[in-house]
Amino acid sequence: MRRRSLLLAAVPAGLVTLSACGDNKSASSKTSASPTPSVSAPPPPKIVAGPLPAITAGTRFGEKPTVAKGAAAPSKDLAVKTVIAGSGRTVAENDFIKANYLGQIWDTAKVFDNSYDRKSPLVMQLAQGSIIDGWRYGLTGKKVGSRVQIAVPPTWGYGTSGNAQAGIKGTDTLVFVIDVIESYNSKSSVTGKAVAQSDAALPKVATNTDGAVPKVTVPKTDPPKKLVSTYVLEGDGDELKADQAVLCQFQGLVWDGGKTFQRTYGSGRLAQFSLEQMQQTVKGLAQGLVGKKVGSRVLIVVPPELGYGDTPPSGGPIQKGSTLVFTVDVLAAM
Repeated sequence: MRRRSLLLAAVPAGLVTLSACGDNKSASSKTSASPTPSVSAPPPPKIVAGPLPAITAGTRFGEKPTVAKGAAAPSKDLAVKTVIAGSGRTVAENDFIKANYLGQIWDTAKVFDNSYDRKSPLVMQLAQGSIIDGWRYGLTGKKVGSRVQIAVPPTWGYGTSGNAQAGIKGTDTLVFVIDVIESYNSKSSVTGKAVAQSDAALPKVATNTDGAVPKVTVPKTDPPKKLVSTYVLEGDGDELKADQAVLCQFQGLVWDGGKTFQRTYGSGRLAQFSLEQMQQTVKGLAQGLVGKKVGSRVLIVVPPELGYGDTPPSGGPIQKGSTLVFTVDVLAAM
């Protein structure tokens, strides 16, 4: 079983969960945003330089750190230090980040969670309700490639209730070391290697990597009878597994007429969805992504029996028996 980070809120089920990211343009009327948590957020913290416990081993970016026990009392403010300064893109609030991290309790140095041992960086959104506020405030403005250390008082961590699952009391200040590997926003595209599109019977997909909508030209011929999944841009990341979720840009079109029924490109949002859940909605989309490499743009043509069949969504261009065309920029596995 894949272990879920203690830092994240649950992601609701559905065709896609579309998370606001980057600019504030409204999404298409065919998309649905994640629900806003009902709990009010605390006021923004004052950010101070310390105190912070020493990192005594694993001092390089990407290495699992060992962190000393906190000396004396922690600050009641949010302590943030850039231990290693990166040179990548500046992270903004509501961006997604890919990061390795270790978290421990100030008073005891007890490690309650880390991604280094799992050898699986966490992908998370720096948005209210999606991540503890200490991360949201502490990482905004940092650059990709940075190692950041933060000390999070309960107000911007788990509050007075703590987190019993992790052994965190409501009075505990938490210490994190975070290696920011990558960031993603609504203008992100993959940058894989272009693959020849030589089959005249398949749609042609643009290879632009500027975050704009890739143009799709659907041939005026009958669609293929079987599922098609092929690279447009081939990345060099790990292959997607059936039990993972994906963070992506995508668009969906109907083969007949080439009309778009849903997309994230240009909407100010990214999509995240579980491949297992997608099996229950558009089976062909999930099957077409399994085994494809992170960092790729994938063309997927879904026959009716692996799409909506005879029960299409109401009010849109998808009809009974429609063949669907998807392009998916696989930004990250989650």
